[in-house]
Amino acid sequence: MVITRTMNTGITLYPYILEPTYKDYIWGGNRIPALFNRNQPDGIYAESWELSDRPEGMSHVSNGALKGESLATLVTQFGEKLLGRGVKATAFPLLVKLIDARERLSIQVHPDDEKAALGIGEAKTEAWHILEAPANAQVFAGLKPGTNKASLLAALKKNQLEKTLQSVPVTAGDTIFIPGGRVHAICEGLLILEVQQNSNTTYRVYDWGRLDKKGNPRELHLAQALKVIRWSDPAPVKTTPQATCTKPGTLVTELVVSPYFRLEKLEISAPFFIQHDGKSFNALFTGQDDIRVMSEAGSERIPRGRTCLIPAALDHYTLKPVGRTATLLRISVPS
Repeated sequence: MVITRTMNTGITLYPYILEPTYKDYIWGGNRIPALFNRNQPDGIYAESWELSDRPEGMSHVSNGALKGESLATLVTQFGEKLLGRGVKATAFPLLVKLIDARERLSIQVHPDDEKAALGIGEAKTEAWHILEAPANAQVFAGLKPGTNKASLLAALKKNQLEKTLQSVPVTAGDTIFIPGGRVHAICEGLLILEVQQNSNTTYRVYDWGRLDKKGNPRELHLAQALKVIRWSDPAPVKTTPQATCTKPGTLVTELVVSPYFRLEKLEISAPFFIQHDGKSFNALFTGQDDIRVMSEAGSERIPRGRTCLIPAALDHYTLKPVGRTATLLRISVPS
C-alpha cells in the first residue's frame, strides 16, 4: 500500500487500532494473551508494546485503509494532524506497554531530561497503572530518606539494595509515578499498563542474582545509574485520582498528569461525546470492554484489550459501550 495514494482518497485519518509487539524477557508471565483475547502461541509475554514508534518494537495499524502501515510512517506523513498542534516531535512522543511480572523486575533507574541532555541515554519518565495485583502486592519506588551513594553501594555489596528503597503497597486501580532519576522495581504478580516517554534506556542496578537464558548474570549498569540517580526525591509516589467529569452515564478520573503525558480513566454507561482542541492525539486502551468510537471518519468497534489511536485532527468523537458499561484508559499529551 502506498500511503500517499491513499491520502488522495481522503480516507486516511480515522481511529487506528494498533497491533501490539511482544517481548519475552525472562521475568515475564503469560497472562496478556489470555486476558485480552489475543490469539498467540504458548510462551512468555513479559511486555506487550501497545503503542510504539521504535524500530525494536514498532506498532502497525490493524484496521481500515492503512492496515499494515507503521506508526513511524503515520507520524512522518501526517505530522501535526496525527500528533496535535501542541506536540513538537519528529517521532511519536510516548511508549505505552502492558507488563506482566511473573517475577520481580530488576532494581533500575532511567535518566531525566537534564541527564539525557548531557548525553546519558534517553530521558524516561513513566507511570504505572495497576490492572491486577495479588494480595500484599508492592513496588519499590524511590530511595529512603538519607540514602546516599555510599550507603547505596554498601547495601548493594551485601545484596540488600531493597533495604535502601521505599516499599509501596499497591492494589488494582492504583497509579504510581516514576520520574527520571527515581530508583524503582516492579514486583512479582503485578499486571500493569505503563505510559512513558519514548525511550528504551534502562540502567539496571541490581537483578536479585538472576541468570539469563544462557546461565550468565544479566548485565548491570551501575556506573551509568550512579550518574542519573536522583538522591533527593521527595515527590509522592502514588498519585491521587481527581474526578474531572461527572454526569449521568459518565465519570472521567485523571490518574496522573506530567509534562509528558496525561492518563485518565473513563467509566461510561451511555454515549460520551468528546470535543477536544486538536492539540494532542488521544490513545484509548479498552481493558475488558468492547467500545465503539464514532467520528467524522465513521464508526469503529474497538475490541476489549486493544489500543486505539485517535488523530488530533479528529477533533470530536463519541464513545459508546458495546455492552451496558465500559471502562477504558485514555492517554494524551497535556497542552
